[in-house]
Amino acid sequence: MFEINSIPVFISVVEQGSFSKAAEVLGFSNSGVSKRISALEAQLGVKLLYRSTRKLSLTEAGERYYQHAQRAFEAAKEAESAATGLQQEAQGVLRISAPMSFSRSHIAPIIPKFLKAYPKISIQMELSDTWSDVISEGYDLALRAGDLPDSSLVAKPLAPLHSVICAAPNYLEEFGSPKQPADLVQHNCLLYSYHSTSNEWFFNRNDEDVRVEVKGNYQVNNSDALKEALLTGLGVGRLPSFIAGEEIKKGNLIPLLTDYQMPYKNLVALYPQRQYLAKKVSVFLSFLEEQFDQNLPYWDDWKRSPS
Repeated sequence: MFEINSIPVFISVVEQGSFSKAAEVLGFSNSGVSKRISALEAQLGVKLLYRSTRKLSLTEAGERYYQHAQRAFEAAKEAESAATGLQQEAQGVLRISAPMSFSRSHIAPIIPKFLKAYPKISIQMELSDTWSDVISEGYDLALRAGDLPDSSLVAKPLAPLHSVICAAPNYLEEFGSPKQPADLVQHNCLLYSYHSTSNEWFFNRNDEDVRVEVKGNYQVNNSDALKEALLTGLGVGRLPSFIAGEEIKKGNLIPLLTDYQMPYKNLVALYPQRQYLAKKVSVFLSFLEEQFDQNLPYWDDWKRSPS
C-alpha cells in the first residue's frame, strides 16, 4: 500500500530540519516519525534523507520528491478547502425540483429575496408535477406534496396544504349555498381530473366521515384553470387553499362548508442525506420555514378569527 499518510510527515521533517522538531509539531513520537520515513523510503525504493547526529539533508532523490510532494500536498489542501467551503459558506449552484402550480404562486415570487440574501448561490429550478428521482437526476432538493413513495430520502415537512370548497358570489346568489355535504349533489361541481377521487369528496366533522359523489359539466387537470372557471360563476369546486386563498380574501370566492374538515397533504422538502448537508441546502430550507407557517401558512389567513 502506498504510504500517502507519510507524505505530510516527510514534508514536516524537511521543513523543521529534524525528526524531533517534526515530531513535536505533528504530535508524534520520534520513533513514530522515523518509522513513517523508513516506510516511505522502502515503498519508493530510494533513500530520501541523509541522517547524522548533527545534520539532516536531502538526497538528490529526496530533493526531487520533496518538490513534487510539496505541490501535491498543497493541492490536496486546496481540494479540501474547496469541498469544506460548501459546508462553511452558502455558495454554489442549488438545483431544485418543485411542483408547478404551488411553485408559480409561492416559490417563484420569493426566489429573488433569497438570492439577494445569499448572492454566492445560484438557483436552477425545474417546475414539474411528475415525480423526480432526486439523486439520479442530480437535484439538491425536491419539493413535493402528498403521499410519498418509500424512499431513503430525508423528508422535512414545511406546511400543510388544505383543500377548500368554494364558489363565486354570483353562483351562490343564483343557486344558493350548500349547508351540508349532501347538498352538493344538487350543484354543478367542477372537478380536478388528476385527483385520484375527482368525483368523490370526503368530509369529517365530530369524528364522523362523510363521502359525497359529485358531478358537473367541467373537468380539468390544472387547479389554476379550475379557479378561473369558478371565478366566472360556473359552479362549486374543490381547490387547494394555496390557490383559492387570495381570491377568498378579496371576496371573489366564498368558502363553503367550513365547519367540516377535508383530507389534506403536507408540502415536504426531500433531500438525499442529513449528514454533511451542504450549506446552500440548509439555508434554503431555513428560508422556506421562515416564509411558511407549519400551523397556519399565510395563504390560509382567511381562516384567522377577526381580532
